[in-house]
Amino acid sequence: MKTCTLGCSLLFLVVVGCGLGPAFGAEPLPNLVIPDGLGVNIHFTGQPRDLDLIRQAGLRFIRMDLAWGGVERQKGVYGFDRAGYDDLTKGCVDRGIRILYILDYSNRLYEEDRSVRTPEGRAAFAAFAEAAANRYRGHGILWEIWNEPNIQQFWRPQPSVEDYCALVRQAAPQIRAADPSGLVVAPATSGIPMDWLEACFKEGLLEWIDVVSVHPYRPQAPETVIADYERLRRLIKQYAPDKKVPIISGEWGYSNVNWDKRPLTDEQQARYLARMYLTNLSQRVAVNIWYDWKNDGTDPQEREHNFGTVEHDLRPKTAYEAAKVLTETLGGFSFDKRLDLANPADFALQFVKGDRQAIAVWTTGEAHEVTLPVQAGRAVVVDMLGGRRETSWTQCLRIEARPNPQYLLVGE
Repeated sequence: MKTCTLGCSLLFLVVVGCGLGPAFGAEPLPNLVIPDGLGVNIHFTGQPRDLDLIRQAGLRFIRMDLAWGGVERQKGVYGFDRAGYDDLTKGCVDRGIRILYILDYSNRLYEEDRSVRTPEGRAAFAAFAEAAANRYRGHGILWEIWNEPNIQQFWRPQPSVEDYCALVRQAAPQIRAADPSGLVVAPATSGIPMDWLEACFKEGLLEWIDVVSVHPYRPQAPETVIADYERLRRLIKQYAPDKKVPIISGEWGYSNVNWDKRPLTDEQQARYLARMYLTNLSQRVAVNIWYDWKNDGTDPQEREHNFGTVEHDLRPKTAYEAAKVLTETLGGFSFDKRLDLANPADFALQFVKGDRQAIAVWTTGEAHEVTLPVQAGRAVVVDMLGGRRETSWTQCLRIEARPNPQYLLVGE
C-alpha cells in the first residue's frame, strides 16, 4: 500500500484572498463547446472498460466519490493507490477525461455519524483533502467538498449549515494551496434549495470556493430549471457582488422510474438526457454531469437501478446513443444564443464553429411546425438517434419541432 503524508513545505506559493476568485494558474471551467463540459457520474475506481465507452460516447467529464473512510483507514495514512484512485486518475488523464472528485463522507476514526461536526474531524478531513489534492495536482481537477449535505441521507444526524460551512472554511484553502490547477467546488446540494443556499452564503461560503454546484433533480422536464438558475444567479450576485462565481450542474439525471413514480421509456430518458445537456449549455452552465453512467442494478422497479446510460452489463441504452449522436454531430460547436420562436415551449439553440452554424431544435409540447429565422439555404438534419436527411429552403425554414431534439447542420 502506498501512503501519502503532508508536511508544511510546498514547492510553490499561492495567493488566496476573499473575492479574488480561483488561484492563479487554476485550469478554468470549459467554454460552452460541445462536448468539453459534458460528463457522467460513475461508481468505480481503477481502469475498467467503462472509461473507453465513456470516451467513445464523446463525454469529457466524470464525477466520482473520493471517499475519506476508504482512503484513510489508519490515522494520517492515506491509501489512494489501494483504493484504486491512482489508476482511475491516470485512466481519465490518458483518455482526455477531466475529473470532478467529491471529497466526501465521514470517517469512523474521527466522527460517529455521516458528517463532520468536531474540530478534530474538520482538521482530519482538511488534511485528507489536502493529501488528495497534492497527490493528483496539475490535472485541473474540480475538488468538490461533500455530496448533498443539505439532506439527512448524507449529513447525519441532521443537516447543519454551520457545521458544513465550518468544514468548507477549513478545507478549501488547504485544497487550493495543494493543487493550484484545481477549482474548489461546493455545496453540491440536492436540488436547488434557495433558503439553504442563502444560509450558506450568509456564512461566507462564496468567499472560500470557486464554483457553486447544484443537483437540479426534478420529475418535470429539464427546461423547468431555467427559472431556478436565474434565481440562484441573483442570489450569488447579492452575496458576492465583486466575485464571479459560476454555477455547474454537478449531478442530474432521470431514471426509468421517475421521481413521481411515473415510468420513463428508454426513449424518454434519452430525450431528457439530450435536452438536459442542451438546456444547461443555453444557461451558460459549463459543466453538466448526467447521473448515472451505468444502471446500478437489475431491478426494473428500483429507481437507483435505472439511471444509467448503459445497462448493468454495459450494453448501451438509448440514452448512450443519444449522448453519442449529440457529441459527434455538434462536436466543436459552441453555444451562441437561443433563437426567438415566440412560443416559450419551443427551443432553437444556435451553435457556431468558425463560420459554420448548427441549430438544435425541440419542443416541450406536442410536435408541430415551427419557422426558424435563418437565411435561405440548405441543411443536413440529424435526429436524436442519428438518422439523417437533407433539406433546403428559399425564404424561411419550416421544420417540425418534436420532443426529441433534432440538429440542423446549416449549409451542409
